[in-house]
Amino acid sequence: MINALNRSLATKRADLTKDDKGFTLVELLVVILIIGILTAIAVPVFLTQQASARDAAAKSDLGNAKVAYISYVTANGSAPADATALATQGYQQSAGVGAVAVVSGTTSTFCMSALSETGTTWYITQATSASTTACS
Repeated sequence: MINALNRSLATKRADLTKDDKGFTLVELLVVILIIGILTAIAVPVFLTQQASARDAAAKSDLGNAKVAYISYVTANGSAPADATALATQGYQQSAGVGAVAVVSGTTSTFCMSALSETGTTWYITQATSASTTACS
């Protein structure tokens, strides 16, 4: 019986000296902490990029509406009553952009606006590119 206990203890001691494979709790916690820090950095950057993309879509729509407006005036000899008339010149509004509106317009001058999903109102005139400065 004593021999059996001695063999059992010897087996246990041999098992303790073997290199254990795996990660300790501290190592796992450090990895989780690093992932948390990287997430805290990446999420705000991602959200900023989304806002920039929404503003870019609104500015792009205004640029396309500007070309359609000039085409409409050239084809019809008069200013369109509103932005929906620009569809006859191939203008299609992007999804997610507030309606492009002709604030004022004649055959030689115009001002159009668009509201992006970020809440920014963009303006464009015959002489300027898209900006947040309201038309005068």
